[in-house]
Amino acid sequence: MKDLSPIPQVANTGTDRRWKIGDGRPSILDSESSKLGPARSPRGRDRRYYVSAWPGLKPEHLLHPSAAKDLPFPLNAPKRSYFYVARSGIYHLFRALRLARNQIVLVPDYHSGNEVGAIRAAGASIRFYSITRSLEPDLGQLERLCDSGARVLYLIHFLGWPQPLDEVMALARDRHMIVVEDCALSLLSQPEGRALGSAGDYAVYCLYKTLPVPNGGLLVQNRNPLRELDRLRLRPGGKVSVCGRVVELMVEWIRSRHYSVGTALSLLKGSAGRFLTAAQVSRAPVGDIGFDIGRVNIGMSPLCHRLLKRFDYEWIVKRRRENFQLMLRKLSGRASLLIEEFPDGVCPLFFPILVPHKREAAQALEERGVNVVQFWNYGDREAARLHSPDTRFLRDHVLELPIHQDVTPEQVEYVADQVLKLKLHVQRHVSRDA
Repeated sequence: MKDLSPIPQVANTGTDRRWKIGDGRPSILDSESSKLGPARSPRGRDRRYYVSAWPGLKPEHLLHPSAAKDLPFPLNAPKRSYFYVARSGIYHLFRALRLARNQIVLVPDYHSGNEVGAIRAAGASIRFYSITRSLEPDLGQLERLCDSGARVLYLIHFLGWPQPLDEVMALARDRHMIVVEDCALSLLSQPEGRALGSAGDYAVYCLYKTLPVPNGGLLVQNRNPLRELDRLRLRPGGKVSVCGRVVELMVEWIRSRHYSVGTALSLLKGSAGRFLTAAQVSRAPVGDIGFDIGRVNIGMSPLCHRLLKRFDYEWIVKRRRENFQLMLRKLSGRASLLIEEFPDGVCPLFFPILVPHKREAAQALEERGVNVVQFWNYGDREAARLHSPDTRFLRDHVLELPIHQDVTPEQVEYVADQVLKLKLHVQRHVSRDA
């Protein structure tokens, strides 16, 4: 991917007070937001908007019969194992690989931290390689690390876009390395007709990031199947955890369509959650940061298996691509975009933009009904000490806007309008490739 990222700069002119946040001076997130008044739709109607960061669960999905005739890859892979969360599959994979301490796993330094925790808990040793602002590895550095005797190459496909598979697969195959594709952010992506996760020896997916299911991680074995994985005996997730997440997903869908009703239901759901916490009712979370070895043997819930047969996957990919293209038309040349190239077959998870101060920008958008995601602010502590400037830049400035299948075209326009009204962009700088 071409590097389109500008370098953030603080404006010093009297007329541009965009980013004076956190130093006691006023910012546009204080002054301009108050001038804009209540959130309105693009057509100017007085109504509150709520755009969820993740797709919600329609009630009809629980009632209707199966809709999917032929499940797409990886849901039709011959050798697959389902877990409550993807990090559990990563842990069991690296346990089954039985790597010696001197057999290094190469992991990108831009990561969530969950996958690193799982690999380490399995007893493997890790070295980090750099990710550039174009969300691709520094191939020269990666080749040197591969030559140092590494055994496993761990790839992360970011936000639905592929890593340079031809190059990295050649590096790995020439050195007889194991390749693991992390597709947690890239379910259903098939750039150039090749499903992400089908090239490496193994692949892992997080289902609930793309689909409205209460839990679900998937591990696929493309080559060299490991018998230990077939012998796993996983226990079901607790009914309280599954039911609570189902209710939350349904409330999110209702709130995005009927704001007042959904908001009231959300408050009730929050009260119920606090009650369960006070009563010390144990629940298995999803979407959190951290690795809990006590939960690695929880399997995906039976409800998720049923739901996977009820989604229209072609429609999901189509809607996500249409929403991404609409957002691109609205923001191109007017906001700071991380990605502008949009290959055929990519199923985008979010629409990433660059902002000078991520937390303040996220707060400003959420106050106007737009839930955004901050991938990934921290990552593994050891990796943080070794971060390249590009990885630090990505952690500090990338903010993800929702463009999932539940977002309507009107909501896409509303989100784009808020980004532009709040001036959530950084000053354009000449590209380093220029």
